Order: sequence, then C-alpha cells, then structure tokens
Amino acid sequence: MAANEQNISNFPLTSQMIPKEEKLAFSPKKASLTIAILKENNDTERRVCLSPDAVGLLVQNGHTILVERGAGIASHFEDVYYSNEGAQILDSKEELLKASIILKVSPLNNQEISSLVKNQTLLTTLQFLSRDKNYFASLSERKITALAFEKIKDNTGSYPIIRSMGEIVGNSSLHIAAKYLAHHKYGNGSMLGGIPGLKPTEVVIIGAGTVSENATKAAIGMGANVKVFDNSVYRLRRLQSNISNKIFTSVLQPKILEEALMTADVVLGAMRKQKGTPSFMVPAYMIQKMKKGAVIIDISIDQGGIFETSRLTTHEEPIYQEFDITHYCVPNIASGVPRTASQALSNFFMPLVLQIAEEGGVEQLLRSNEGFRSGVYIFNGVITDKEIGESFNMSYRNLELLLAVLH
Repeated sequence: MAANEQNISNFPLTSQMIPKEEKLAFSPKKASLTIAILKENNDTERRVCLSPDAVGLLVQNGHTILVERGAGIASHFEDVYYSNEGAQILDSKEELLKASIILKVSPLNNQEISSLVKNQTLLTTLQFLSRDKNYFASLSERKITALAFEKIKDNTGSYPIIRSMGEIVGNSSLHIAAKYLAHHKYGNGSMLGGIPGLKPTEVVIIGAGTVSENATKAAIGMGANVKVFDNSVYRLRRLQSNISNKIFTSVLQPKILEEALMTADVVLGAMRKQKGTPSFMVPAYMIQKMKKGAVIIDISIDQGGIFETSRLTTHEEPIYQEFDITHYCVPNIASGVPRTASQALSNFFMPLVLQIAEEGGVEQLLRSNEGFRSGVYIFNGVITDKEIGESFNMSYRNLELLLAVLH
C-alpha cells in the first residue's frame, strides 16, 4: 500500500463536527462529482444515504448533489434542508439516474435500472437473497460499476456499515422487545429488566457479534440476566472481554440452549449464517416449550432466519404469534429509527465521496484502496463476484485482473 494512500477512516466521521464557517477550508479536489440521492421505493425502507449537513460539505467542496424530491422525508430531513445546503431537488427520476454516482439504500428496481447509462457507479445494498439472475444481467448490460456498500472494508479489515448498523440494531432490538414483552396482548406484562426484590427478566442472545454485544450492553443496563450462545469460542471470549459485567456464555449445545429458552423472556437471533449451516438453528419443538408471552426477535431474518417458526414481517405488520410466542421478524430493524440510521450512513458516505474525488474518480480509488474494491460486484458491466457468478451460472472475472488490463 502506497505511503500517501488515504483511507476512508482518515476523514472526519461527520460533517456535524465541522462548523459551517470551516467548510470552505478544504482544499480543492481532483475530481468534481455529480451524485444523485434516490428516494426509496417502499415504506419498509426509510433511510437515506446523506444528511443535509453532509450534502452541504460536499457542495462546498465543488460537487453537484441531486436529491430526489422527498428522499429524506422518512428520516425527517425536509427537501428545504437539502436545498438550503446547495442541493438540487429534482422530480425527474430519469434526470437523477444520469448522475455519475448514484446512492440508494435498497437495490434499484427494474424501471430505475432501465434508465441507467454507461460508466456510472451504483452504491446500494446488495440483498443477495432477494436478487435474481435478471437483476445482475440488467446491470451488466448497462456497463455500470456496482458496489454493495455493506461489503466495503475500512483500514482495519472490518465492515463499517455492518458495524454501525449492528450497533443501532442491537440497541433497538431491546427497546422493541421491551415494548412487546410488556404488551397486554402480545407479551406477559413484564418489564424488561429488573428492580430490587423481583426476579429479573432473562434475555437469551444467539450470536456474539456486533449486534449481540450492543444488545447485551442494553439488556444489562436495564437489569436483565443475559445468556449468550455462539458456535465460536473466540467470539464468545471477545464479547466477554468487551462487557464489563460477567455474563453466561456457551457454545451452541442443543440441550443447554433448550434449557435456557424454557426460562427466557426474550430471545434474540443475531447470528450470521455461514455456508453449510442448517436452514434454521432453533427447531420448533424448542420454541413450543418457551413461556407464553415470551418474545422472539429474529435479527437474522434477512438471511432466512434462525428459528424454524420465523417468517418475514414488515414495519407495518411487524409481529405474529406462534405457540403463543410473539415473533418479530422485520429484516431492516435499523430503518425503524431512520434519522439515527441515516446519520450513521452519512458518516460513511460523506468521507467516502471526498476520497473518491481526491483520488480522481471511482476507478482510481479502486486501484489504490483494497477495502473499497471489496464492495464491487460488477465492474464496467463485468460480474466480479464469485458467489454471484456461481449461484446464477454467470461468467465472472477477477477485479484485480480487470483493473490491471485497463491500467
């Protein structure tokens, strides 16, 4: 890695940390970019990729920001906030889709893809399980470069978007659980946590990643007893070292898990599935033995869920009951707190755009930054992701080789 190579994490975390009068202090960039911020297509996704403050800083650095009318409304960012920061508010989707860089949280729909032009860069989530071959074929036909922003790595090799969204989801899931646990119809009327003289509620968490760590901290803060299960002793050790309180941890042994579920008030499924793992990790017979009015939150539902009784729900209809156990299986929990989640996304995208400009464009940054390259799944119309190629029987090429040929 070159000594003068800049990394995404070297930029300020948020434009809110920079007084407006200091925005002009940034030096001119090597490239002037036109960036479109698209409105989401449905009510289940409420986040937006850039906040008005971040847009203001980018405009001050010489970039053109196009915002689809109403793109930030669900996050409580009015159009006037963007226009006051120098953004252009547009109604025409076709005009927006001519921008050199397109930002959107969810993948583009077929109509949006049909309006793309050559040599554009698309930054969205991938949502691989809900994509089909036609989606990738359509993007390839447009000769664009597409990145899954959740797969972009920082200089430590971790995924900043997954981490920040995981922090939000971990905290939010406990608030959701508390709401339904206390509910007169869907819960058992219990307060999540504990007070002197009463037995504290029990929270079982399956998985020991970022989501679990933040959920564990929130549960302990409420006064609950917490038990964490994972199939990796390393992750359990790391979680324990990051938690000031001693908690119960165990590898995923069916008998021990079953005993924990029988006394649990809240169960969180927060384990990312790996290739070769079963379609679910918690069978129905275990759930049937849980206490009536207990709450299950399947955070892994975007990967198919880890409970046999899980099925996809939405923010509009988030819950259902099975065996008198309330199930919450919304795939994008972070979208339930859209303003906070959007600000977290903005903290990622604003410095990334500045770095793209500093390097002279997307292709130049792809050459110099390995973490940025990790997000690419289509480069100039060529599939570069092995999993996509093999899953849909599509030809794919190595990205490094493609970049070397163009050098």
